[in-house]
Amino acid sequence: MTTTDRHPVQSDSAPPTGMSVKKLPKRAGHISIAEKRRRRAGWLMITPSVIHVGLWTAIPVLATFYLSFTDYNIFDAPNWIWLDNYIEMFQDPVFVQSIWNTIWYTFWTVPVAMAVAVVVAVLLNQGLKMQKFYRTAFFVPQVTATVAIAMVWLWIFNPQYGLLNAALESIGLPGQAWLVDPTWALPSVILVGAWQGIGIKMLIYIAALQNIDESLYEAASLDGASSIRKFFSITVPMLKPATFFVFIISIIGAFQVFDQIYVLTDGGPANATTMMTYEVYRSAFQEFRMGMAAAQSVVLFAFLLFVTLISRRATKEED
Repeated sequence: MTTTDRHPVQSDSAPPTGMSVKKLPKRAGHISIAEKRRRRAGWLMITPSVIHVGLWTAIPVLATFYLSFTDYNIFDAPNWIWLDNYIEMFQDPVFVQSIWNTIWYTFWTVPVAMAVAVVVAVLLNQGLKMQKFYRTAFFVPQVTATVAIAMVWLWIFNPQYGLLNAALESIGLPGQAWLVDPTWALPSVILVGAWQGIGIKMLIYIAALQNIDESLYEAASLDGASSIRKFFSITVPMLKPATFFVFIISIIGAFQVFDQIYVLTDGGPANATTMMTYEVYRSAFQEFRMGMAAAQSVVLFAFLLFVTLISRRATKEED
């Protein structure tokens, strides 16, 4: 037998006898067939939602931005007028007043409703008797039609037969023309807005309270902490994520208030309760100035975006 027969020559590609073959790592960016199928199935599942958002959200938003630079009035084709709508808008004293009214309305309704909601949530999270009834009672205004609620408050604020004036006169105080007097019209609307917004905020706070570890309160009790101290040292800090969420949705809701203004005051008296959304409605559906209404909507969107970004930045470190 020759040397070649006793020691066969192994090829370069074959591994030596007795050694295992190691699989080479996959190339970067390589996607398996199964992964491609999963991705394709995912895209197919979300396609209806993407089409819906595109048709009913993205396109209208882009159209609003476009129309804000035109003089579109429904009857004629839109003409490009650049920034004329924005210049006219901020020179209009009624719209400027509506901005301040909206800011003032938001400034009072949001913190007042949030403060009341967190106190009510803490009280209704203590295992009180009939707590389900009380939770339902506080939440009912949130799911009741705003027009129906406004009609009830119209009767409460009635200067001659209203419940509020009757209660004031029973203790010797004079009644007021709540929705007719420019001095009292906006505070009256603020009262209705704050009252109606307590329910949803309370519900969110109750859900957040039930996720707080009870051992924290037990440890604080062992250290001799009072209920007030536990509220400010444990409850309030642990509710920060919920508070941020409630704050954002409350700001958005306050800036978009319309129904109760339309029913209670119709923007009066003397534009004392005119809000930005009501000005958008008046420009679009009373004056048929769709271009101006679109510009006002863009400004309203800018306000909401600014407040949201500021709030998000303020709570970024805590998150």
